[in-house]
Amino acid sequence: MASGCEPEPLNGGMLLIKVTRLNGEEFYINPDLIQYIEKTPDTVITLTNDKKVVVREEVEEVIQRIVTFKRQIFGFVQRNEELAGE
Repeated sequence: MASGCEPEPLNGGMLLIKVTRLNGEEFYINPDLIQYIEKTPDTVITLTNDKKVVVREEVEEVIQRIVTFKRQIFGFVQRNEELAGE
């Protein structure tokens, strides 16, 4: 798995994905707040509040991190539902 693909538990257990600003500063973003991602040629993430963030990661890499995040979240929910049914 590529570096940064593992969601990070922060802020009381909220899962976020790690991205890197162009200046090298790493930070975490809630993938549920991403409205869209574009390449212009830099990768620009637009959030639901219309704030834009420019990151070093390629569009495909950000998408992969979101997919990994969603799989972990939905896998956790599915496992809990299976345990509740036992």
